[in-house]
Amino acid sequence: MKTETAEHKDGQMSPEEEELARVRTRMAAIRHKLMVLSGKGGVGKSTVAAHLAFALASRGLKTGILDVDIHGPSIPKLLGLAGRTPQVSGNSILPVESARGLKAMSIGFLLGDDRDAAVIWRGPMKYKAIRQFLAEVEWGDLDYLVVDSPPGTGDEPLSIAQLVHGADGAVIVTTPQEVAVQDVRRCVQFCRKVNLPVVGVIENMSGLVCPHCGQRLAPFKTGGGQAMAEDMRVPFLGRIPLEPRVVDACDAGRPETMLDGESEIGKAFAGVVDRILDGRRAGEAQEGTEQ
Repeated sequence: MKTETAEHKDGQMSPEEEELARVRTRMAAIRHKLMVLSGKGGVGKSTVAAHLAFALASRGLKTGILDVDIHGPSIPKLLGLAGRTPQVSGNSILPVESARGLKAMSIGFLLGDDRDAAVIWRGPMKYKAIRQFLAEVEWGDLDYLVVDSPPGTGDEPLSIAQLVHGADGAVIVTTPQEVAVQDVRRCVQFCRKVNLPVVGVIENMSGLVCPHCGQRLAPFKTGGGQAMAEDMRVPFLGRIPLEPRVVDACDAGRPETMLDGESEIGKAFAGVVDRILDGRRAGEAQEGTEQ
């Protein structure tokens, strides 16, 4: 897919080139960018992205989340922001602010009041919408931008990989069973082909502690994501357990409540964030040594 057009004969940039230049400027102002990917749908990618963004924000890091799942934007609902409309300031769109100062932008904010509206766009239209998002949203001073990408390795993930310059890399979400792990292996290969580093793999829905008897169950097996990460030689960030209360928290638009206290999911995401931050520090230290 081409992302640039030829300059006008008078030497001036075309409108597309000007927009791409704005994308680069916006992205350069954000210290760290994480793309949350999955090889298939149904693995809880958006729920993981929302919890990851809140977990980063809980460390005092200025964090935003960008939902580029054009056909199934779920971040507004997950964050309790459905029905909100972003404000416009000059030529910039201001993200909507959620709990703990988390900034959010989603095409779901722009679909109007019809929550059943279907977005029926071909690839070039989707690429243009994503490019416009990245060019026009004024994130301000951010430490981290978490990008919730649609499942698979199609137009939208490819567009994001091409447009988000200087991304730290991809956080890949899977569930433990083989049918999911097979598709995630393809997602790792996608990242390698587009030169997107793999920050690590998260194994979601990994085990469940019965609230009645305390027995640990594994309805989707366990360990498949970790074994795949080791086989593909990419970092493993941790296992996120099934937690029935997550359903209620996300339906209520308050996923951050699961990170409070001593919940199993809160501990799991704390470990994931520790590994992401430790990996970033190790990378920066290595770059300093090489210089």
